[in-house]
Amino acid sequence: MTRQSHPHHEPEPAAAPAPGLAVEARGLHKAYGAVHVLDGVDLRVRSGDVFALLGPNGAGKTTTVRILATLLAADGGTARVAGHDVTAERARVRRAISLTGQYAALDAQQTGAENLRMMARLSGLSRPAAARRATELLERFDLAGAARRRVATYSGGMRRRLDLAASLVGAPSVLFLDEPTTGLDPRSRLAVWEVVGELARGGVTVFLTTQYLEEADRLADRIAVIDGGRIVAEGTAAELKRRVAGTRLDLTLTDPAAYRHAADLLDTLVVRRDPERLLLGVTTDGRAADVRRLLDAVDPEHRLVQRFALHTATLDDVFLTLTGGTPATPAAATISEESSRV
Repeated sequence: MTRQSHPHHEPEPAAAPAPGLAVEARGLHKAYGAVHVLDGVDLRVRSGDVFALLGPNGAGKTTTVRILATLLAADGGTARVAGHDVTAERARVRRAISLTGQYAALDAQQTGAENLRMMARLSGLSRPAAARRATELLERFDLAGAARRRVATYSGGMRRRLDLAASLVGAPSVLFLDEPTTGLDPRSRLAVWEVVGELARGGVTVFLTTQYLEEADRLADRIAVIDGGRIVAEGTAAELKRRVAGTRLDLTLTDPAAYRHAADLLDTLVVRRDPERLLLGVTTDGRAADVRRLLDAVDPEHRLVQRFALHTATLDDVFLTLTGGTPATPAAATISEESSRV
């Protein structure tokens, strides 16, 4: 697709860096022809935080990361990463960051140790320093036992951990992870989450894009929801859940006619719709009086509601309400009440 310029979104003069921010973007625009991928994105990420950019496929997550990582030029707006303008100071930005994409960028025919030594040499370390750095990272990511094995023999989770290790060879202050657990099994995903948590505790700012709701809920200090190239909500996981509904009442209706009647009656109170299961999720304050009021309003004759359940609102509710989309991999996207950060 041919890239076009958009005169009405000319880049603005670079602003001075805001103190305490690792990433700052103002009014980012990007379009391909008539398709506006980003439509005025603003972001502020504090140093040392894990920040999650959450959204459905095609929402603009990867485009945002590519602009912040200097791999793509915005059509308008400004951005600073690690205190440097991504357009005027590209080289300084690149020295301060590392980017790990959805798929491991490794030489499968080399061993784990050889991959890391090669990356270290490319980053400018001497041969002895590269060997020391490779050994240190292999131990840190629990890969020392596989250091002499060819990467072709690694599992998906091991490859992803090695890829993360490679991204830290240059000791970046900001690490961009673009959907880092895509395609991993649940055990490997948990291992990557543990690594990300460890990096954050070590002071690295992590900018994470994901479709997995549990991933954002467990890892992120703050979350921004992007849809259609725009940020539609931002806050902590708890703040976003309260914004949609502090508590959700799930109603399972007796038949399709009852489902349609209840959906029309409840209207804007509905935060979750599942026609196949005849289930509606409704906002409530969780008090018994409010639950009784809703049930009486929907089903005064006690014939339409088959059963009901009360839940604390989840990022699933946030995602569906704000984007109208479907979370990736439903099994992985379901958030239990006991979820906690790594």
